[in-house]
Amino acid sequence: MTGRSRGTLGHRAVTGYVPGVFDMFHIGHLNILRRARIHCDHLIAGVVSDDVALAQKGRRPVVGERERLEIVAAMRVVDAVHLETTTDKLATWTDVGFDVVFKGDDWKGSPKWMHLEKEFAARGVRVVYLPYTPVTSSSERRELTR
Repeated sequence: MTGRSRGTLGHRAVTGYVPGVFDMFHIGHLNILRRARIHCDHLIAGVVSDDVALAQKGRRPVVGERERLEIVAAMRVVDAVHLETTTDKLATWTDVGFDVVFKGDDWKGSPKWMHLEKEFAARGVRVVYLPYTPVTSSSERRELTR
């Protein structure tokens, strides 16, 4: 994990986590990172590895994981980055130790995230859904370049 730390006074620092592939970085990525930053003191961006992206989406990202890590780490709103090498979000929580996980609201109500909400709640972790930016997506951009 790489990054920088921001100090807090008078309260326990809240660590937030935003998982994502962050392929072909676009305004939707920036929006979720900015929105997440408002709700925590320390923000960690989980950049999904090339292999995990392949397992989850059936294809590798256009931009490799090392470049995606560097791009996301350079964002002012991000304090640290973590390379996600597993599809198991609870294992990631064990490795990273966050208090709140942020996800786009397009995932709200999905079987996977309904299950994760219960599992995280049992560990004292909140799941917060943030507005999805429907204007653009990496998947759509990929299709346009074919």
